[in-house]
Amino acid sequence: MNEGRKNCKEYEDFLKERAAIEERYGKDLVSLGKKKPCGQGELNTLKRALDNFKQQIENVGQCHIQLAQILRDEARKMEEFKERQKLQRKKTESVMETVHKQKFLQYKKTMEAKKTYEQRCREKDDAEQAVSRTANNVNQKQQEKLFAKLAQAKVAAEDSDKAYQLNINVLEKIQEDWQNEHIKACVFFEAQECDRINYFRNTVWTHLNQLSQQCVSNDGMYEEVRKSLEQCSIEKDIDFFVERRKTGDTPPAPVPYENYYNSQKNLILGRSQAAAAPRRGQLPVPTNIPSDREYASVDNYSIIQH
Repeated sequence: MNEGRKNCKEYEDFLKERAAIEERYGKDLVSLGKKKPCGQGELNTLKRALDNFKQQIENVGQCHIQLAQILRDEARKMEEFKERQKLQRKKTESVMETVHKQKFLQYKKTMEAKKTYEQRCREKDDAEQAVSRTANNVNQKQQEKLFAKLAQAKVAAEDSDKAYQLNINVLEKIQEDWQNEHIKACVFFEAQECDRINYFRNTVWTHLNQLSQQCVSNDGMYEEVRKSLEQCSIEKDIDFFVERRKTGDTPPAPVPYENYYNSQKNLILGRSQAAAAPRRGQLPVPTNIPSDREYASVDNYSIIQH
């Protein structure tokens, strides 16, 4: 469970770092779309397509900024999940700490009772041996004192024996309670860990769905640009340029010959006179060959090469 908490924290930090990357990328795209010129000298239909292209780049950037916020929300949910499990765990841990402390104190008390019991037994044995050794070597008064000490040692040994057995029984009961609580805690922790693994897995799955949705949204915006590019008309753009920049529809008049000695200026047409230039015909139609590097129409992304 300690490793599980560590793994959740690592994933939370991973999402925060990914959110920061998405936000930086989104802001850079928005700045690119707003500040960087892209075919600003184009005219008519292609200009509208390029304006749409820049706008959609900005929109993609905004989507990445929104994704960054979504990822931060997911990181916050993971943090809340960890805290929620921590609070649930504290209740069980508190009970376990209590029974463990009781078990430890009772064990310590029992060991002390055992030590006292063994000491009293040795004192009783010493008193019995003293009575046996001095049975014929001491006077009556000393013998009575030895018997009194022996009786007192027997009583102390019996009392310590009872106290030792009582502590053993209490320890057994406390240890049984501790074991039951330990089993309950293990069952609870196992269920909590199953819940954590399931939540972790679902969170990663949701994260991937969010990234896939981002790709779908981006492609939808790119599709809008493709549609506007489909509306581009080379002929309309050329005609628009001609109408906007034309200087007239009559060619310049020929330069007349002026004889220096003749006072009358006669117009003598020389070789400089040329016939009026014919009006332009149909525009060439661009080819649609994937290997052609010139401007070409796009069908089924045939011009796109990976």
